[in-house]
Amino acid sequence: MAGADDAPNLLREDFPYSRVPPMRFAADSVSMALPKDIWITDTTFRDGQQARAPYTVDQVVDLYGLLAALGGPLIRQTELFAYTPQDREAIERCRALGGPEVTTWMRASLADLDAVRGTGVRETGILVSASDYHLYLKMKRSRSQALEDYAAVVAAVIEAGLRPRCHLEDLTRADLGGFVAPLVERLQELGREAGVPVKYRLCDTMGFGLPWPQAALPRGVPRLVQFFTRSLGVPSEQLEWHGHNDFHRGEVNTVAAWLYGCAAANGSLFGFGERTGNPPLEALVIDYLGITGRDDGIDTRVITRAAAYFRDVLETPLPSNYPFAGAGFNVTSAGVHADGLLKNEEIYNIFDTARLLDRPLGITVNDRSGLAGVAYWVNTNLRRDGQPSLPKDDPRIVAIHDEVRGQYAAGRTTGFSPDEMLALAGKHSF
Repeated sequence: MAGADDAPNLLREDFPYSRVPPMRFAADSVSMALPKDIWITDTTFRDGQQARAPYTVDQVVDLYGLLAALGGPLIRQTELFAYTPQDREAIERCRALGGPEVTTWMRASLADLDAVRGTGVRETGILVSASDYHLYLKMKRSRSQALEDYAAVVAAVIEAGLRPRCHLEDLTRADLGGFVAPLVERLQELGREAGVPVKYRLCDTMGFGLPWPQAALPRGVPRLVQFFTRSLGVPSEQLEWHGHNDFHRGEVNTVAAWLYGCAAANGSLFGFGERTGNPPLEALVIDYLGITGRDDGIDTRVITRAAAYFRDVLETPLPSNYPFAGAGFNVTSAGVHADGLLKNEEIYNIFDTARLLDRPLGITVNDRSGLAGVAYWVNTNLRRDGQPSLPKDDPRIVAIHDEVRGQYAAGRTTGFSPDEMLALAGKHSF
């Protein structure tokens, strides 16, 4: 009974629930359609806020300043709740700073619109559940009821002088022809009548999206984006992708959305978000640079400052191996890698991390570091600019290495801290 108004279409071929969802592919591929202009939007204070302890107003303002410094004109918008006095104070203070445009989020209810209306923002996101899982199993509404309710709220948002951004929740599990198409056509008509473009956030709420151009609907991100741009006629600049990382594809799905016609990519700082999180905003910045080569106003060194803020102020250190920002993301312990670094750091570094991230290469000395690892630690931590590097067969390097090996032979199981290495170096005339 797919598409019937009185029965949900749960797409059981795609989502059997008792098994891992099968990946389905079509015989053909869709073509890349990278928009002329792409950008990033932020959900650190909305979806990201739902995954951690509440931010204080001061913390929101601090993080907002870091977003502005990191992305410049690239990060165009952020979104905040508007329910509490603290929410509204944060909105007011962030708007006064003049960084990314501050927008809000609301449920599809007129009561929520009243809360948003007094904030002074020009755009609000609206929760518009798209799948029958949400409509029938959660909200207990038929499609026709939901469509009329959504249209009424979007019309009220436009009437209030706000731009509507419809968050199509659970879109990768939705009946596209049976519900999404008539809904979007109705909302587009409302926008045309009012002369206000309606935006659509394409929400991969459970991370089901697949990034490959052969992947079938509703999960195939390239086809899903082009379902909107080509089948429904929605311009790229009115589309925004919002991913989740439940299947480890949050970031790559978002890049796929860019490449196949979606102008805006939504992410959160360090990927904080519901369950497994959202695409990391800082990763989107790096991928934007890789796709476009344009770096006007972008300062990637702010990624390191933001990581320090999470660690020192929010008391939320990132995993050591977290890309671009973890304490050990460009730190090696392997002697064979250290030997390569002694010859040329490009061999084992992704790019000039000292220049682009304020993060010089590092090494942790342990039982696998070898003479090369000890030599690299000494040369990077103790040698002044202009001094020649010491070879790994320098007697002092050999002596430190012998002590390191001796401690592991005696049962040590941890790496050597910087203070321990400094003590060993001092003992051997450094």
